Amino acid sequence: MSILIQHFDTKHNTAPFSKIATDDFKPAFIKAIEMGRADIDSIITNTAAPTFDNTIAALDFAGETLDRLSSIFFNLNSAETNDEIQKIAQEVSPMLSDFGNDITLNEALFARVKAVHDQIQQLELTPEQTTLLDKKYKSFVRNGALLSADQKTRLREIDTELAKLKLTFGENVLAETNNYQLHLTNESHLKGLPEGTIEAARTLAKSADKPGWIFTLDYPSYIPFVTYAENRELRKEMAIAAGRKAFQKNEHNNELNVLQIAQLRHERANLLGYETHSHFVLEERMAQNPGKVKAFLGDLLTKAKPAAEREFAAMAEFANNMDRIGQLEKWDGAYYSEKLKQQLFAIDDEKLKPYFKLGNVLNGAFAIAGKLFGLTFTEVFDIDKYHKDVQTFEVSNAQGLVAIFYADFFPRKGKRNGAWMTSFKPQYVKDGVNHRPHVSIVCNFTQPTETKPSLLTFNEVTTLFHEFGHALHGMLADTTYPGLSGTSVYWDFVELPSQIMENWCYEPEALSLFATHYETGEVIPLEYIEKIKQSANFQEGMTTMRQISFGMLDMAFHGADPSAIENVKSFEKSVFEPTSLYPDVPENCMSVSFSHIFQGGYSSGYYSYKWAEVLDADAFEYFQENGIFNSEIARKFAENILSKGGTEQPMELYKRFRGQEPKPDALLRRAGLLTEKL
Repeated sequence: MSILIQHFDTKHNTAPFSKIATDDFKPAFIKAIEMGRADIDSIITNTAAPTFDNTIAALDFAGETLDRLSSIFFNLNSAETNDEIQKIAQEVSPMLSDFGNDITLNEALFARVKAVHDQIQQLELTPEQTTLLDKKYKSFVRNGALLSADQKTRLREIDTELAKLKLTFGENVLAETNNYQLHLTNESHLKGLPEGTIEAARTLAKSADKPGWIFTLDYPSYIPFVTYAENRELRKEMAIAAGRKAFQKNEHNNELNVLQIAQLRHERANLLGYETHSHFVLEERMAQNPGKVKAFLGDLLTKAKPAAEREFAAMAEFANNMDRIGQLEKWDGAYYSEKLKQQLFAIDDEKLKPYFKLGNVLNGAFAIAGKLFGLTFTEVFDIDKYHKDVQTFEVSNAQGLVAIFYADFFPRKGKRNGAWMTSFKPQYVKDGVNHRPHVSIVCNFTQPTETKPSLLTFNEVTTLFHEFGHALHGMLADTTYPGLSGTSVYWDFVELPSQIMENWCYEPEALSLFATHYETGEVIPLEYIEKIKQSANFQEGMTTMRQISFGMLDMAFHGADPSAIENVKSFEKSVFEPTSLYPDVPENCMSVSFSHIFQGGYSSGYYSYKWAEVLDADAFEYFQENGIFNSEIARKFAENILSKGGTEQPMELYKRFRGQEPKPDALLRRAGLLTEKL
């Protein structure tokens, strides 16, 4: 029998990475799916009347072996992949999808779930059990379990159509991105660009057997170009090219796709009994309904707009004093914003990095978690790991082992870009045993060299703290059921533990624990901290208004019947009017390349970026009012937020911690958009 489908005979039941061969995975998946089906069959064929334990709890623990196998495999596919693993991923993903559909479309299984749910008022359930029952029931209903046969057929047709349209939408955006190049041969046109950007453009030109330099719409090329290039006409050309992706009269135009996606989502929601797609999505979010989201965005807009207009006017004045450009256009924004920022805040990452040695920053995160939550992190060397660079830690408190923590910090072939938190094993209680979680954070920081340790930019420092906040959410989990444990919470709540941890990076009391010069041991100067804080709020009004505009566009497409929308550009322009600062560019349209909402998973959810910021600012202000290491506030945060996972409605958990619902005022104050304390 494969090692992957047995109980691991390892320290703390950790994954035995060194004993796993890549060839083991596919047979293990086949066997684990078979075991999962047997778990489901045992629920369906149970002759006893449906109860919470024999149906709902049993369903949450069903496929336990498959879940553990999947977490190991897909984490490796992100952090330590190869061609063979990727090939297996392509083969097993449809198998897992089929298994999932076989569960949600199983009428006999749903009948048992519904029978328990119908008794919900009579059953004496804990809040966690009530939440799990509701979650399991909704997972069937929201996938059409209550529909007639004809309606189920139509639902499947819509889902198939939407899958194709979303795929086409993304392919069109990618094709348009790849089809444009700015080829320069005049060296004077490069004036202002960073050397690294110029070098990358030269390398690209050489690979295409062309002289000079090639710039593209890929972010590592596009962003530095529009931010630093002194040639205004070339910035204009690049900006317009970026803004007209999938908005040209060619085979990659997305206007019809946008309208069809919006309309099909609306029809699907109606079919399932919801007024709009937003009503469907937001039922499973803290925000609950479109009215609340629109009110939230409107309130933020009212408070951010005056500051945004002042910032825009100041930048326009600065640009005209500098270059006499007349009207400030969209292709001027990044350029003059950077110039103004450099003038106001004479600090850069090269000055800061010596104070942020990776090992010190990680130990600082540990020290802060120790002060707040009583945790101790001990590095151990007898736990198996998937790469030599990975560090492993036992996390303990006064009661004993809390979690196993993996930290994987450096880029390498086979590891995707970015930073994320994940787990190899969730926390849950079974047969009276509290099984502790195995949590990992994965980042891509600069590797140490022969002469220097790994030194982080300040942005990388906040990234590490962000992911560590997610990790604390996983490590301090204390629930019964794995389906509600740790980060298994609503989308617009999951970023609270991560974003709140970033706040300690700006506090002198916290920085003194770890921000010391790697050569001299000198603590980071206070003036540097002040400049970090000030630059963090630079043009925050404009940034906030931009985020609000995207959220409003998302809600406009999905929070009402879209059938009356005839022209995507005209509709978008009318929605953007309250948030517009720059003149409109007729050749450009954002909606047709707004991949977050038309291809990704953010439809009716773009607001959640600002929503989570409101939560974390409001929560951290509570700490600030009582001391950033206040043990009582930390205890309330751990007990009501970090340990509870998705066991109750997040707003109830938040109010239990804070004593009130969150208000946007703390965020506005932190952003410098509101000065008075209300």
